[in-house]
Amino acid sequence: MAVEKVFPMTQAGKEKLEQELEHLKTVKRKEVVERIKIARSFGDLSENSEYDSAKEEQAFVEGRITTIENMIRNAKIIGEDELNSDTVQLGSSVTFIELPDGDEETYTIVGSAEADPFEGKISNDSPIAKSLLGRKVGDQVSVHTPGGEMNVRIVTIK
Repeated sequence: MAVEKVFPMTQAGKEKLEQELEHLKTVKRKEVVERIKIARSFGDLSENSEYDSAKEEQAFVEGRITTIENMIRNAKIIGEDELNSDTVQLGSSVTFIELPDGDEETYTIVGSAEADPFEGKISNDSPIAKSLLGRKVGDQVSVHTPGGEMNVRIVTIK
């Protein structure tokens, strides 16, 4: 039997997934079913792009529901009390400066299930997070990114 992947996340991340799941099940599913019903009323399904589009959306919604249910079922909650500010770990907020004279940036390292770069949350699987994990304040770290090599110095860990 295959081993299920564990999805590390914060409690807030799990709650956000639960809200998305609830929305998909109670609102989005009904909207898609209604779109399919309307598209069927247009007649011939073989050349009905509205119907095809609605069926594709239905497949996407059902797939996302399955994915989220799996993530929630296999969630490993990272507790605030497990964090220490000595080293970078999952759940840490890290502020660093890109060397030699870059801007200061702050990211929270989270599991892939709740990563959202626009909210400053990066996946523990990302090149930056992988390079920062286990490091301490003051460490200079070389990060291998798709865009090339980047050097940073860790300023704070929370």
